Amino acid sequence: MDYRLLGRSGLKVSSLSIGTATFGGDGLWGDTNVKEAQRQIDLCLDHGVNLIDTANVYSGSVSETIIGEALTDGRRDRLLIATKVRFPRGKGPNDRGLSRWHIIREAEASLKRMKTDVIDLYQVHEWDGQTPLEETLEALDTLVRSGKVRYIGCSNYSAWHLMKALAVSNERNYQRFVSQQIHYTLHSREAEFELIPAGLDQGVSVLVWSPLAGGWLSGKYTRNSKPSDGRQVRGFKEPPIYDPEHLWKIVDVVNEVAGGRGVSGAQVSLAWLLSKPIVASVIVGGRNIGQFEDNLKAAELTLTTEELQKLDAVSQPNLPYPYWHQSFTAQDRLGEPDLALHRPYLDK
Repeated sequence: MDYRLLGRSGLKVSSLSIGTATFGGDGLWGDTNVKEAQRQIDLCLDHGVNLIDTANVYSGSVSETIIGEALTDGRRDRLLIATKVRFPRGKGPNDRGLSRWHIIREAEASLKRMKTDVIDLYQVHEWDGQTPLEETLEALDTLVRSGKVRYIGCSNYSAWHLMKALAVSNERNYQRFVSQQIHYTLHSREAEFELIPAGLDQGVSVLVWSPLAGGWLSGKYTRNSKPSDGRQVRGFKEPPIYDPEHLWKIVDVVNEVAGGRGVSGAQVSLAWLLSKPIVASVIVGGRNIGQFEDNLKAAELTLTTEELQKLDAVSQPNLPYPYWHQSFTAQDRLGEPDLALHRPYLDK
């Protein structure tokens, strides 16, 4: 495992990190309980992973609760905890968004659920067009200065969201985002248009969520076959696939490279991401130990120049069609995102 600096900070994170959307789930993503979570965490710790990522809405906050129960016997001291805030946590008018009221309230609730004194990386889960950025960033800055949060980041921002936030932080001497958690895969490379150049210029590292595109890039799904079980078999629709033929061409090359190296398609897809200097960590998850074991092997796989060129060539964005980060800007001024895109995360 290698360790990479997180943005303009001295914090080093493992190139692979633990995703926890399966913790306490209802079966669509997974249904990992405390005992299984500890097994998965121990496996990752043994491989050098030092970052675990969650959100206050994963499985209706159960994911954070399981983390709190699982990080015993010294596990907390070996892991950095990242969580997020933004989405609804109640039915009241202030139980959502990025106001000072909601951010501080939810940070304190997350600390209690995870049984910790500090959140190592606190991320705003998505843009809030109703709350002034000055208020959001002042609240985050207050949490850092009070010792409840160590670093801050954003998730699912567009490039102009990111740049505007950094400008406010610079102007007011607030804490700056050190990371942006985004969807970035062989199938979804639109982040290379603006988000990644902005991050390179401003020193904001990338954390990658759903690096296998919900399983599509694992190599298990092909144009002619699919496994008997898994997210996509169960009707999972995130991220959306607008051009199936483009996807299958990518999968064909992923499996070709994987076959030549004697590894899984998932390892190839993850290793491609790890070859990108701006990527600080790729968040991997799994419904069972076997999936984690396979994904963790990607840290040991270095693709050749020829293999990277093949993957780059076949995965060039096939536009025009709506792409992920653009979908979050349609209702910016109203302040509410399309929650249907996030239904797996939210309370039923």
